[in-house]
Amino acid sequence: MRSQFVLVAGLLSTSALGCGDDAKPPPKPEQDAGSDAAMIATPQRLSLEQLQDPETCKTCHPSQYAEWASSMHAYAAEDPVFIAMNKRGQRETNGALGDFCIQCHAPMAVRNGLTTDGLNVDTLPKAQKGVTCYFCHNATGSGPDHFNANVTLANDNVMRGSIRDAVDPGVHGVAYSEAHDGRRMAASELCGSCHDVKNDKGAHIERTFAEYESSIHNISVRGNQGGDTCQGCHMPWVETTTIAKVPGMNLPQRDRHEHLWPAVDVALHDFPDREKFKLDTECTLSEDGAYIFELTNDGAGGFQIAIETRAGHAQPSGVAQDRRLWMEVIAYDETDKVLWQSGVIGDQDEEEYPVTDPRHDSQLCMFRNVWEDESGKEAHMFWEASKLRDNESRLLPLAITPLANHVATCNYRTPGRIQPARLTARMRMRPVSMTVLKDLVASGDLDAAVLKEMPTFTLHSTVTEWKPSDGRSLYMPVAPAWPINCDE
Repeated sequence: MRSQFVLVAGLLSTSALGCGDDAKPPPKPEQDAGSDAAMIATPQRLSLEQLQDPETCKTCHPSQYAEWASSMHAYAAEDPVFIAMNKRGQRETNGALGDFCIQCHAPMAVRNGLTTDGLNVDTLPKAQKGVTCYFCHNATGSGPDHFNANVTLANDNVMRGSIRDAVDPGVHGVAYSEAHDGRRMAASELCGSCHDVKNDKGAHIERTFAEYESSIHNISVRGNQGGDTCQGCHMPWVETTTIAKVPGMNLPQRDRHEHLWPAVDVALHDFPDREKFKLDTECTLSEDGAYIFELTNDGAGGFQIAIETRAGHAQPSGVAQDRRLWMEVIAYDETDKVLWQSGVIGDQDEEEYPVTDPRHDSQLCMFRNVWEDESGKEAHMFWEASKLRDNESRLLPLAITPLANHVATCNYRTPGRIQPARLTARMRMRPVSMTVLKDLVASGDLDAAVLKEMPTFTLHSTVTEWKPSDGRSLYMPVAPAWPINCDE
């Protein structure tokens, strides 16, 4: 689905011009152009302070605001895992971490000089927290290096978007921008500015945009032959009548884009529409994520499951060293008793254990990155990461290079090579590993109560059941009806 950012075309405040369903048009001016009545009837340009406050946007863009308010962009500076990691990182680097985290999690607060390290995030004005409307829609582009929040703002009262003939509402200017046009690569580059990240050791700890750029989904390569942008998946179209509710203005009808950006992360404490957003996230992971397309059985307790991803980037992506994606497989006998299982992980259990631990799962099929520090030890915290361990196990998108392998396989063998009467498989995913979370709890930086709030998602597109009647050769599983409603 082709996508584009929709221009915020009427950020009006009640002090400048009434907006919304109950708003009344301003009084008509008297004939004397110099009278007070004439001045009242002319909307005044909003100040930068007003434009930088999402509450101002809410007045005339209630739908967009409501979506943004429940999104991870709004939650970025509220996330307890972010707060804990930043706190620990500042301590362990003696402050050298600086604005590395907060420059993406509360970019306007950094640019307005309200914080230099994010340690005062709790005291920041609400209008300066998170990735705000102004930060995105006042941007003129990113670069020359698109990563690490390298975004250029105009710092004016012009709100930019993808509409070439946007109507100026009087309270702020409007302008077309390729960086907001979902048909242009520049729009994905704008997303990449905070979704491609390098630490001070040069380790590319997030590279979602780089993964997209080298994939067949890249719109600059594929164009109208199947290419798309970040917005195409994460900002689907929503039909509407007008972009803004502006009394006294006959605005043209347009479609707009949803401002939820569901991906994998969710709110971990009370937050607007929290449960709905969690459902949207699980639906996104299932609809646009991984799927099983082959299941091979050798007739003697051996199985191979082949998986691909529909995503335009790897899975997991982002902080892939902290996320966990794995296959859960259970084999049953004729009485439906469990013969053997792999990847069955309790809600607050760690996902992986060392070989010496009795809980070690020798056949666990896990998809994630492993980062090493300078001594070669696995690094759980991004400021420690020096290089990526050479064991890429994530699901990779179909690449531009034909020889690149985007098919991943999980191989299993039942104990004693017992042929089961039934075998079930599904993929599961956690936004952040319990190992990482428990490490943050142990260091005193994260409240242990957060552990029970971290969800374990099921990718319903991967739910599969095999029986001997399905044969030993390739089996094309069809996922059963989902237990969640993704149509709303």
